[in-house]
Amino acid sequence: MSEAAFTDMMVAEMPYLRAFALSLSGSASVADDLVQETLVKAWSHADSFETGTNFRAWLVTILRNTYFNQYRKLSREVQDNDHIHAGQIAVGGGQETSVAMRDVQRAINLLPADQREILLMIGVTELSYEEAAQICNIAVGTVKSRLNRARARLAELLGLTGDDSTMLDRPGEDRKNPSST
Repeated sequence: MSEAAFTDMMVAEMPYLRAFALSLSGSASVADDLVQETLVKAWSHADSFETGTNFRAWLVTILRNTYFNQYRKLSREVQDNDHIHAGQIAVGGGQETSVAMRDVQRAINLLPADQREILLMIGVTELSYEEAAQICNIAVGTVKSRLNRARARLAELLGLTGDDSTMLDRPGEDRKNPSST
């Protein structure tokens, strides 16, 4: 694969990586740093990418491993994952969307780590069930089960009932055909 093609593929995946990193870390600056470090690692190990495999899944694996390695190293620092300290900062009007997104982020942060991770992989990075299972080294059925429990718990935390909870599903969601990248 040419250097230009590899670069184009990395640029195309940046929005997905940033969304996944943001959801995983809960911080825009941490997410940006995480994406940057992921891209640097991918670039420096470009020869290890196997042409014909899913590029997005490869990058998500690098990002996920980088995040967990950093998390282990920084586990002694005080984190603001629940945004208690950030919530004390006064912000101007016109924030309805921001408030709603903060509620969703808080609800996502309350999910068990294994469910949150699968929800983000499937919902944010649009990986297939099979790709998520491979990345996490678990069975596809486990992915589906965790995703189902995550969606149900998220709906409960957000106060969604009945028909409202279907907004957590994407129309036409069929994870048997992985997205081609």
